[in-house]
Amino acid sequence: MHGAETDGQVVAAACTIAIDDLPDGLIVTDRYGCVQAVNRAAARLTGVRMERAVGRHMSDVFPFRDHDGRDWWKALDPEGGLPTRVRVPERPLHLPGGQELYVAARLVREPERGGEVERVAITLRDGGARARLERSRADLVSTVAHELRSPLTSVKGFTATLLAKWSRFTDEQKRVMLETVNNDADRVTRLITELLDVSRIESGRLEVRRQVVDLPARARRIIDGRVAAGEPEDRFRLLVHDDLPEMWLDQDKIDQILSNLVENALRHGRGTVTMEIESVGWGVAVSVRDEGEGIEPELAPRVFRQFWRGGNSRRRGGTGLGLFIVKGLVEAHGGTIVVQRAPEGGAEFRFTVPTGTPDFAASV
Repeated sequence: MHGAETDGQVVAAACTIAIDDLPDGLIVTDRYGCVQAVNRAAARLTGVRMERAVGRHMSDVFPFRDHDGRDWWKALDPEGGLPTRVRVPERPLHLPGGQELYVAARLVREPERGGEVERVAITLRDGGARARLERSRADLVSTVAHELRSPLTSVKGFTATLLAKWSRFTDEQKRVMLETVNNDADRVTRLITELLDVSRIESGRLEVRRQVVDLPARARRIIDGRVAAGEPEDRFRLLVHDDLPEMWLDQDKIDQILSNLVENALRHGRGTVTMEIESVGWGVAVSVRDEGEGIEPELAPRVFRQFWRGGNSRRRGGTGLGLFIVKGLVEAHGGTIVVQRAPEGGAEFRFTVPTGTPDFAASV
């Protein structure tokens, strides 16, 4: 918006936006319900084109009903109610075909305070997207409850047993039970960390603290950690191409990306897990490959969704949040990630992150 100075005051120039540029559906009527305008988004959501709607009454072309079957426009009653009423809260409504939309309205009065209603601006949002979000939240609650129940039951059970019968157990029995409690507490901690990551990714509050990172060294550290945890050393192969550029990355988040991808390969794959790092023009690409069953092309778009597990992976553990978090962390660096079939027949996850100074990397 541009401004012009007049007598020491800044006068803002009027800024108009075509209604078809709005992301939400918009219907404008007069006080009596005669449709004056319908934008492109509203036509898409309702299936009613502007030419068919303009000049006709709302109840004839947009017969919205609430869950009890009542006519929304009659309940709106723009000419009735208090003269101070200007906003109608958003609520779910249905069209005759059963489609659900979230509808809100604003009563435009002249004058603005206490005047008569001149027109009604009605906004529409797709109910399907809201329903999917609510299902996702319900799935999250269900998953959290399921994943927390087992370790917390174990922690409570072993703790109560030790407190009640401490003297009856040998030192070896106590050690085994305490190790179980410790492992289950770690499992709860990991789940809470994952949930916090999901929350930050979805809300856009994920912070990237960049520093110079030796990516091959971080990859080697992740592999060494898995070997120390009991995995055979010959199950891993690290390939690093020469002349890698300087990389400004968030070291903790890169460790998390690599760790999640390696864990995913170990859980779902067989044979050797290969990690390859190479320069690819605008950035550095890292590929993590396994020799398992792979992922069917039609399933590839689902892999990075929340709670995707695939196949019989529910029996193999995991919350189904790891790859969703990986995608969010990669994109927070300005990078991209894809999944494809590996040369050995398994799955290959390949992510690319930009290189250069922090300002350059953040702008890619």
